[in-house]
Amino acid sequence: MTSWAEFEKDEPEFAATVRERFGMYKHHVLGTVRRDGAPRLSGLEADFRFEQMWLGMMPSSMKARDLLRDPRFSIFANPGEGAEMTHGDVRVSGRAIEVVDEAVKGRYAAETSAPEPFHLFRVELDEVTRTGVEGEEVVIRVWRPGAPVRTIRRGNDAASVAPAREGG
Repeated sequence: MTSWAEFEKDEPEFAATVRERFGMYKHHVLGTVRRDGAPRLSGLEADFRFEQMWLGMMPSSMKARDLLRDPRFSIFANPGEGAEMTHGDVRVSGRAIEVVDEAVKGRYAAETSAPEPFHLFRVELDEVTRTGVEGEEVVIRVWRPGAPVRTIRRGNDAASVAPAREGG
């Protein structure tokens, strides 16, 4: 797995596009794994600071309990209104690592005015995906640790896959 800082260093243009997309709206959709193994979807704010991506939540929330038990998650950036996909869809998946260092939590709380008490999770990335429409094609860009961004184009004909070192 890879931290947000490492992802930004390796793929700065793609990371900037993803971060910008999350910044367009305050609330996003978090997917976690419930105790029975079923998926749970919850609203969430994603935050970028101190070169990391953070997830903060109330300690009694079901999503926090889910992540403490099983840290796997996926966050889908709020798509906004309409179905035009003007800015594309963005999804980040990985592991949420609970922050127990009180100095880090205090620094975060001071900058964000987070209501206390709260759980703070640092994101470790397994995959970052952006899906958008370019002309007549759906273009999917996928990044995974240790590999360059891969671009998949889907049009009216068969899909094509090409590795790419491009961002955005």
